[in-house]
Amino acid sequence: MARRAATVYKADLLLFLAALVWGTGFVAQRAGMRHVGPMTFNGIRFALGALAVLPAALLARRKGGRAGLRPKALALGGALAGLMLFVAVSFQQFGIVHTTAGKAGFITGLYMVFVPFIGYFVGQRARLGSWVGAAVALAGLYLLSVTGPLRVARGDLLVLVGAVFWAVHIVVLGWLAPRCEPAGLACAQFTACAVLSMVAALVSERVRGSEIAAAALPIVYGGVMSVGVGFTLQVAGQRGAPPAHAALLLSLEAVFAAVAGWLLLGEGLTPRGMVGCALILAGVLVSQLTRR
Repeated sequence: MARRAATVYKADLLLFLAALVWGTGFVAQRAGMRHVGPMTFNGIRFALGALAVLPAALLARRKGGRAGLRPKALALGGALAGLMLFVAVSFQQFGIVHTTAGKAGFITGLYMVFVPFIGYFVGQRARLGSWVGAAVALAGLYLLSVTGPLRVARGDLLVLVGAVFWAVHIVVLGWLAPRCEPAGLACAQFTACAVLSMVAALVSERVRGSEIAAAALPIVYGGVMSVGVGFTLQVAGQRGAPPAHAALLLSLEAVFAAVAGWLLLGEGLTPRGMVGCALILAGVLVSQLTRR
């Protein structure tokens, strides 16, 4: 019993750190936009993320993992997941230019609410708690983002569309995970996302070495920490943490984004926005915990 409790505590700590890394990553995304375009930022940071998990993927392949047995499934799965990831992070990155790190964190967290409804179209039934959580979160989104009669702020709307595709990405990964080795799949999807982002950057943005150098710290943090380390912490933590713990701890990502935006960027929220954030967080927790 004591050993099991110690395992759970360790797993919970890893998930807490993952949420911290991801939450503060929103600040890096905002800071990076001062120097480079969204596609350039995403392309380089996901290339760094792929390099960060590459050793784990190679080690699993050397040990005879499923990545070595099903290379075609890994390539196709990585391309599909990478495409969904590319769409999600592109909307998020364009949106975060026009909103705060804290608001982006809370709105992105809505993907947890969207997952059960998207899963409905692949044969998964949405529970009552999912509907209740969605209603509460929708009320929070209204308070946080609607600036006039049924008009949502531009940046918030882009981040919201990104959250929908984050949910699609999660559903796709849920289908692919049993068929591919996790580290290999992660490396493949990060690589696909990096390639798509850099192609888009070369077509639509001005890519200069001096600007990339000026944004080096946010890019490295966004790539190595948010993508590489964050993924590793999540995978390691979810192996030993109860699902309810995982849902609760990972939802703290939005809270950390708001706190980091306030401390590092001087961003703030109105009282109305704070109530909206609280409702979004409550809706996410209701949706996730009742599913468990």
